[in-house]
Amino acid sequence: MSFNPMICNSHTINYHLLLFLLVVQIIGSLLLQHCEGRETITIDNEIRDDNETLVSAGERFRLGFFTPEGVHNKERFVGIWYYRDPKTVVWVANRNKNLSDSFGVFGIADDGNLKVLDRNKITYFSTDLESSSASNRTVKLFDSGNLVLIDNQSGSVLWQSFDHPTDTFLPGMKMDDKKKLTSWKSAKDPGRGNFTFELDEELSNGPIYLTRKRTTTYWKSGDSGGFDSPNELPSGVAYLLSNFSTKSKRYKNLIVTERSYNNTRLLMNSSGEIQYFNWSNGNNLWSLIWSEPRDNCSVYNFCGKFASCNSQNSTVCNCVAGCEPVSPENWVTGDFESGCTRKSPTCNKEGSDIFHNLMLMKVGKPDSQSYDAADSDEACRKECLDNCHCQAYLYNGGNDTGRVSDNSTHGCWIWNTDLINLQEGYPDYNLSIRVAAFEIGGGNPNNQSKVPQNSETVPLKSVIISTTLIFLILLLCSFSYVVYRRKTAAKRRETREGMRGNPLTHLHDSERQVRELIGTSHFKDDDKEAIDVPFFDMEIILAATNNFSDENKLGQGGFGPVYKGMLPGGQEVAVKRLSIYSGQGLEEFKNEVVLIAKLQHRNLVRLLGYCIKAEEKILLYEYMRNRSLDAFIFDQTLGMLLGWEKRFDIILGIARGLLYLHQDSRLRIVHRDLKTSNILLDEEMNPKISDFGLARIVGGKETEANTNRVVGT
Repeated sequence: MSFNPMICNSHTINYHLLLFLLVVQIIGSLLLQHCEGRETITIDNEIRDDNETLVSAGERFRLGFFTPEGVHNKERFVGIWYYRDPKTVVWVANRNKNLSDSFGVFGIADDGNLKVLDRNKITYFSTDLESSSASNRTVKLFDSGNLVLIDNQSGSVLWQSFDHPTDTFLPGMKMDDKKKLTSWKSAKDPGRGNFTFELDEELSNGPIYLTRKRTTTYWKSGDSGGFDSPNELPSGVAYLLSNFSTKSKRYKNLIVTERSYNNTRLLMNSSGEIQYFNWSNGNNLWSLIWSEPRDNCSVYNFCGKFASCNSQNSTVCNCVAGCEPVSPENWVTGDFESGCTRKSPTCNKEGSDIFHNLMLMKVGKPDSQSYDAADSDEACRKECLDNCHCQAYLYNGGNDTGRVSDNSTHGCWIWNTDLINLQEGYPDYNLSIRVAAFEIGGGNPNNQSKVPQNSETVPLKSVIISTTLIFLILLLCSFSYVVYRRKTAAKRRETREGMRGNPLTHLHDSERQVRELIGTSHFKDDDKEAIDVPFFDMEIILAATNNFSDENKLGQGGFGPVYKGMLPGGQEVAVKRLSIYSGQGLEEFKNEVVLIAKLQHRNLVRLLGYCIKAEEKILLYEYMRNRSLDAFIFDQTLGMLLGWEKRFDIILGIARGLLYLHQDSRLRIVHRDLKTSNILLDEEMNPKISDFGLARIVGGKETEANTNRVVGT
């Protein structure tokens, strides 16, 4: 048998190749493990700023060194972020003292404390525990996002990041009086910012939480309809903050599990909003579920003393009757913090006081207890009048008076100090504010007493002066009107000459042109002549929507894109911009400008105005902060925010809106496109029917209507 050296060499080469590949695989696995991170830290294996990280067992969270997004210099922090979303940092160790290079380490120091050190062993963060043997301690990152320092012998927890949160509250934490969330200074600086979120007080029906701006209350939660702000926490947020152990009666019928909250977080952001997010697996992004304060009126005492807030008004803040701004120059610029002061003192000898009624949503707590003897509104009024310190009163007789039935607010309540945190629009409470009688009636009583009581004639000189002034005013108004009409006519002629090429899409921005556009037999002549909707200049809309920026975009529909806008007075609006490619857009524009303007109901979305300029056709609606109903129905987390009582209220509201359309409105209307995405929810979760582009008017006695095309839902 002959020996073949080629075969031997071939086997040797294959053996060496396999050995080489095996070594490479082992080294690669070790390197991969090094890059992917480990679950624990001991005295011998700290985390270095060299792409070394800790990773929780289920790969939900990662800990390591990072530089905030958008920061270009070498600012290094140690933090915890989501494994699937590295940009969302939930905890920062050395938030107020960043490292300036990439030579930092994070681990267990010789004294047993968890520390962040630079290359010179200078401490940037420490757990500040009593010194102990470092060899008996281990650091572990859990799937909850909790970083824990453990004693190896006893197994006890010596320190955990959940007891020292930064700006984020995670499932598994429990908010108590020892914890608070502190915002970042800015989106690029994790240092301690101006806003904190904390527990204020524990009440029998649930805890009250507040946000502070430095040391001043900025926002406050509470029971809806209570004397404090009605910013009731959603049930999901309440359960999250209580670590799923709330005893509040409001949530006794809600069934949830901790697993439902694995993809949620609560953030105190640098702008002052406390925000509740849910991770959408389908879109791989965070969805904002709830945020407060939602508008200026949600800010605690935004308008100052003796001023009421209404976010629906062009001017958000207004002094109550008998009061005027403390600083008129500040009010002109939108700074309402100084509030208002009384024009004249009350409880004086020169005139009697009366009461001005204000329908409220919010009012600061009364400083006196209920008067049991005052068992009627009249008796409560007398209690206030007999007390010169009384500024206002409220009588709540419960179900007997048709007002709220909250037992904690029954009876007569007196406010002896300045009225703060007033907001209009909550019909269950009717606050009666004390005002000097002549402030409402007009004129100072001292001046009124000087008017001759028995004078039957007026001096001739006064008649001549008054007549002359009236004539001059009328002459000036007539001249101004003639000039205005001439300028308007000239402008219209110029516009018509420029639109001859396409008279359908190049529309003139005036109500007359809109009426000419809407030439339909469904409306009577007097209907066409009165478009009761304000016209907005395009410049105002561009400023409100930041030039239709993508950041302001809320969504896209058959009509075209919808943007969020902020009018100069602070009112939020939804801006629907007609797409030139929309086949139904022009018809919808016709319907909504005239049709919705004639419909007024609490369960129908309100049209605030319109704009036409060249090819642009735009509608402005009231802004619905909670978007559409389908977002709550088809989302597991959002769905938990709707208890059965709230679901029933929404159904009832939709039914009321339909009854109004079909039976009670002056125009009998078939919507033809009713679906959950067309049911919008305001900040109080009240439903409002929207999108009337496909709606059709039927005759007064008709019970059915025909269509020549397939439309609707």
